[in-house]
Amino acid sequence: MVDAPVLPAEPGRPDNRVGLGYLMVAVAATLFALNGVVSKVTLSSDMTSLELTQIRATGAAAGLLFFLLLFARRRLRVGRRELAFLVVFGVTGVAFVQWLYFVAIEHLPVGIALLIQFIAPLFIALFAWLVYHEHIRRRIWLALILCLTGLAVVVEVWSGLAFDTVGITAALGGSLALTTYVLMAERERRHRDPVSLSFYGFLFAALFWALVQPLWGFPWSTLGDSISLQGRFEEQSAPVWLLVGFVIVVGTMITFSLLTGALRHISATRASIVATLEPVLATVMAWFWLEETFGAAQLVGGAVVLAGIFIAQSAR
Repeated sequence: MVDAPVLPAEPGRPDNRVGLGYLMVAVAATLFALNGVVSKVTLSSDMTSLELTQIRATGAAAGLLFFLLLFARRRLRVGRRELAFLVVFGVTGVAFVQWLYFVAIEHLPVGIALLIQFIAPLFIALFAWLVYHEHIRRRIWLALILCLTGLAVVVEVWSGLAFDTVGITAALGGSLALTTYVLMAERERRHRDPVSLSFYGFLFAALFWALVQPLWGFPWSTLGDSISLQGRFEEQSAPVWLLVGFVIVVGTMITFSLLTGALRHISATRASIVATLEPVLATVMAWFWLEETFGAAQLVGGAVVLAGIFIAQSAR
């Protein structure tokens, strides 16, 4: 769920199709997990993590704009006071979440990268307690202990870290960026619907990356290359444009629509808990497709971290 964190649902009459809501979140988590594997394969091309982030943000912004122009033009209106907030939201809450995630999966197994980024709910609860002075259940301290202990086991701190430090740093940075995204989204969600909020997030993320790297410098020719699908499917190949299209359409547009629709039937807290399926499914898919394997320490530590994430989700 790193790609499109769950936003609070709109207030309104409760919906009794709870099962449908859970199913939609589960399908979204599955597609997000698959998207992580596809993204890692895509990064084996000449396209860098920054370039993949740029084209994903640009493509998602264009797709969401097209949808809003067709069905909800009024939602595009922005007040002058809101504009600065949306710019910061797009840069810190969207651009860096995507980029740091791609950097992390370049250097780490997909499941490990997601597991580290998914400790964001712990940071969110702690921030809400320290800054917003919200009442947080005492179980948050148990969640903190479990997450820290589990991560220490996953990376095998006793042997000087079992994984690339760049990947671990990027994943932790992505977790903090994800925390910023959710906290800002919660604030703005009171005034703006999730579709237009995501559009402006992706729009300003795309504009930010366009300043960092102008679009005329983008390696468009790379999209025409064919690359190996790696791992179990190493002998098969696919064009880069097809993989990038999957990342934009399936890994962003469809998954976001499923999450948005699910919030009509279940609460954001319940949806977030179901979404913890993502690192588990990503680990299984990466094992099946990319043949990424883990030792006993990673499996045990991962289970402990997931327990901590689950408790952190319910502590706030």
